[in-house]
Amino acid sequence: MSTVCLKVYLNEKQRHGGMLLYEWLLNEAQRTGVKGGSVFKSVAGFGRHGLMHEESFFELAGELPILVEFVLDKSLADNFIDALRAQKLNLFYTCYSVESGYL
Repeated sequence: MSTVCLKVYLNEKQRHGGMLLYEWLLNEAQRTGVKGGSVFKSVAGFGRHGLMHEESFFELAGELPILVEFVLDKSLADNFIDALRAQKLNLFYTCYSVESGYL
């Protein structure tokens, strides 16, 4: 089986369909047959616009980078990416081959 790691990058305030985007992504993935996914919150980061987002004591902007990650079959990843594209979401993602298994 060809397994890939699909990572989707966004910020914690982004919303879609009336809910936080990372929650929507997890729900959509589960609905389409993805067997698992995780959300990771960054301490700091910047994206293609060059704006630094970081959490500090004085300013909690609520726009920290978020990573949503799935390890899944390549064909399922392709279908999921197509479904996201159809939603016209403004997202950056990476998708690359990984070895995975259970111990």
